[in-house]
Amino acid sequence: MTLEIITSEALAGVTHGFFTRKGGASSGVYTGLNCGGGSHDMQGAVSLNRARVAAAMGVTPEALTTVFQTHSSIALEVNAPFAEPRPEADAMVTNTQGVALAILTADCEPVLFADRAAGVIAAAHAGWKGALGGVLEATLDAMEALGAKRENTAAVIGPTISAQAYEVGPEFRARFLDESPDHARFFTDGENGHAWFDLPAFGLARLWRAGVGHAEWTGHCTYTEADRFYSYRRSVHRREPDYGRLISVIRL
Repeated sequence: MTLEIITSEALAGVTHGFFTRKGGASSGVYTGLNCGGGSHDMQGAVSLNRARVAAAMGVTPEALTTVFQTHSSIALEVNAPFAEPRPEADAMVTNTQGVALAILTADCEPVLFADRAAGVIAAAHAGWKGALGGVLEATLDAMEALGAKRENTAAVIGPTISAQAYEVGPEFRARFLDESPDHARFFTDGENGHAWFDLPAFGLARLWRAGVGHAEWTGHCTYTEADRFYSYRRSVHRREPDYGRLISVIRL
């Protein structure tokens, strides 16, 4: 099956893609393009999936660079792929040709950045904790350290869980309101004290407030489109034993 790759005109001229689960070698609950080495999928299938992604991006599998994601606000400069063990971080920036920055997600926001004039790119993993903790702002700071200008930078949020599928409890909302009462606008009241949280809108707001030149969401919900995307939350609701990971990649 052919790989399905979502791209954005905002990043035109830079090789990039938000890969769906289509076109992979994995089976069972991982059916499709599972690129998560931390899953319990057969590692041979994961390696084959990553090789297919690398080929689609025009690089070797070794050039597909990932970090050990921990929902932090750490953004690292990357000049060459990391050796094992990979460093803990949730964003990477580079101005090096041929290094493919890759982020793994399964409901969290994958965010790809580019300042084409400066020749600087980045990729970030932004779940609610990372977004609240400042990973998007840290990514822009790290890009500026390499010569990028945030007003010239485009940032695109890929497939992520949408507000219609992201029900949260009162303690979750309180954590956001403790930081700023303005965060109330990202919540819609539900039943029994619960609410629906708009993660992509929150990510976009953080990007705009940080001064990025352009920000957008591709509009794809990982939870509701089961045939195209992996979703941690959906796997929990279905009581599945594990879940696959989507991959999003950008390179110069």
